Amino acid sequence: MTEMAADTPITEPLSKQYLGLLAQAKSLIAGEYDWVANLANLSALLFNNLDDVNWAGFYLIKDDELVLGPFQGQVACIRIALGRGVCGTAAQSKQTLLVDDVHQFAGHIACDAASNSEIVIPIQLNGLVIAVLDIDSPSLARFTSEDQLGLEAIVKELEAHYRNETIC
Repeated sequence: MTEMAADTPITEPLSKQYLGLLAQAKSLIAGEYDWVANLANLSALLFNNLDDVNWAGFYLIKDDELVLGPFQGQVACIRIALGRGVCGTAAQSKQTLLVDDVHQFAGHIACDAASNSEIVIPIQLNGLVIAVLDIDSPSLARFTSEDQLGLEAIVKELEAHYRNETIC
């Protein structure tokens, strides 16, 4: 099992695939500030362009817990306590978690029994986690440091887009 936490700035070059996804993400959110609409489009972009994923979406912080937001894939858990499972742990720690085998992750929540690996990236605004990007795969060890860098770049673009905005 690999669990990687990352809170350092992206300094490595992105792969061609993630450069393309980042450009598409920027284009999708440019000029649009509806939070749910942007998250819906980004979840569709990632789900339809990343190989070997069975879920891509967002959980939003509401009343000190994660609540299901826009996503693509099978039905999902609706509420997750902070500090619980991969999503809750990433949100509480404010760090990306890349997990090769979710069944070996203490406290893993099996929303979809077909999921075997996962990456979760916290989304922060003014130092507070407001949501997480969660992507699951049916394969073990599906996500790499390349995926982490690319997805963190997309999240950083989303954070920058809302830096001076109010999100409901």
